[in-house]
Amino acid sequence: MTEHPVNTESLARFARQAAEIKSAARSSYDRLLAADLSRQRWDGCFQRNVLAVLAQVYDQAANVLQTLPFAPDPTPLDRGMSALTKLVLAEFDGFIETFLAYVVDKHRTSCALSNFPDEHKPDRDYLEVVKRDIAQLWREFAVNVNNRFLALTTE
Repeated sequence: MTEHPVNTESLARFARQAAEIKSAARSSYDRLLAADLSRQRWDGCFQRNVLAVLAQVYDQAANVLQTLPFAPDPTPLDRGMSALTKLVLAEFDGFIETFLAYVVDKHRTSCALSNFPDEHKPDRDYLEVVKRDIAQLWREFAVNVNNRFLALTTE
């Protein structure tokens, strides 16, 4: 059950580490953008760097999860999803929206990008393409997290 002491402690540790990983996302984005601008690689930098940072965030979170012990959760699955999966994924509630708002604002206030309208002020279509790519990253992360917990029942 999710209230198992091992699960409770591991979820708390994951929450702390996930918060650190998420808080580093902005500075990671800033570094990637600065590197692109110094190399004059502005075309597609919004999409490229958002996806790179989020892939890194999800990879780091998955790696943290692999290091934590969990006890099998006898709670019935809900549409194939472990209750533990839902608790882990909840740590990212609102993160994408906050991160994207930061990145869009950064681009809109960047003098260096002002000569490149698609990157300076990403339009709705560009944002939708990026959001679809983000959704794919999220799906992969969520499936991997769920597989981690489903494997506990077969170990």
